[in-house]
Amino acid sequence: MIKKIIFTLSFFMVIAVSGQKKSDEQAITDAAEKLRLAMISGKKSELESLILPELTYGHSGGHIDDATEFVDKLVSKKSDFLTIDTSNQKVQIVGNTAIVRHHFYATTADLGKAPGDVTLDILLVWTKVKKDWKLLARQAVKSEKKK
Repeated sequence: MIKKIIFTLSFFMVIAVSGQKKSDEQAITDAAEKLRLAMISGKKSELESLILPELTYGHSGGHIDDATEFVDKLVSKKSDFLTIDTSNQKVQIVGNTAIVRHHFYATTADLGKAPGDVTLDILLVWTKVKKDWKLLARQAVKSEKKK
């Protein structure tokens, strides 16, 4: 009888852990999508709700923004994304940290610059704070071509 109880409890624990991981993966996917939309809209409150104050945001050209600079550039349209599309997204969760990789294609109209197209490979690092996932780090590298 005890073996049956232990087996049943173990079975439900495995199902609960598996369900939590799928739930976290969906939450990360949703957070990445909210970030994409917030970067297009440039709405300060939306951007700030998705990031940590310790954010480090690395550009493909080598410049690194902190959280304030990241938000200010998008709000002021110094960085202005007209469109952002992503593909080949992969999510990996390790404890309360998630790594997201994807290909990033955007049309830009940055303040004082000619419109342009950007093709990048992106690494996002998210961390779980209470029930929410917040962006801690982002790094972009130039991509050879659309993948």
